[in-house]
Amino acid sequence: MALASFKAAALTNEIGLNKLAAHFGIDRRFTWEDSLLLTASSLRGILREPADKSVHVYPFGAIVFVNCQHHEIMDLIRYFSQVEKSLAHVQQLDHSDEYEIQVSNQEPPGISNDYLITEAEQPYHRDIVATVLAKSVAVERIEAEVDILVDEIEEIVANLRQGRLSVSDDQLAKVSARILGFKLAAVSYIMLLDKPKITWNNEAANALFDELCTLFELTGRYEIMRHKTEMLMDITQVFADLAHAKRGNRLEWAIIVLIAIEIVLALIEMFVKR
Repeated sequence: MALASFKAAALTNEIGLNKLAAHFGIDRRFTWEDSLLLTASSLRGILREPADKSVHVYPFGAIVFVNCQHHEIMDLIRYFSQVEKSLAHVQQLDHSDEYEIQVSNQEPPGISNDYLITEAEQPYHRDIVATVLAKSVAVERIEAEVDILVDEIEEIVANLRQGRLSVSDDQLAKVSARILGFKLAAVSYIMLLDKPKITWNNEAANALFDELCTLFELTGRYEIMRHKTEMLMDITQVFADLAHAKRGNRLEWAIIVLIAIEIVLALIEMFVKR
């Protein structure tokens, strides 16, 4: 039984494919819809045994390693970080997943959350599996960041229950920017709702992509994340309204105090003249 093992990891927010491709002598202009494939020939000199090994790099910060051991993965990340500085902080694979393509004539073809069994590996199999895995771990990374933000919002709400609004305009702006960043990452960067180009004219590739997306619940997870970000945005708007109202009250009291001071000064001046 032949195996192709995949290890996907979401490492950063963004990876510059053009810079990395140029380093490996690949003369091509990459867009947000593209991914960079580094085959064994490109990995020669980095890995001791690069045969049948490859790396899929995605612009939304995910990398999929094919047939690589853990130490080889870390060596590759360290090497890439010399070109792509956003990878320099990576010390471990916090958001990762694994998958296998098994080629066998003795077992019936099938697909699950952990492996794909096929009688003959097709050229599109690795590309489709790598793409879905990359999207999945990238979503996992955003999900973790959204949960952290939810915890922060809960602390603000807890203070609000006690009558304290402990959030400044700068903090509100940063929270709003983070929420909008999650939405932008999910739709524009990870392109969760988009399909790879190979699925446009290959029905088998399209069917495999759809089935893997269903298994990894990409659409459902996107909807949950969308609802969470909308809820967070609504709560942030409430905080903003309360902060503006609080500032308005302070301004009104400041005006009242100034008027009172002006009246007192006028009375003092009147008594002094008498």
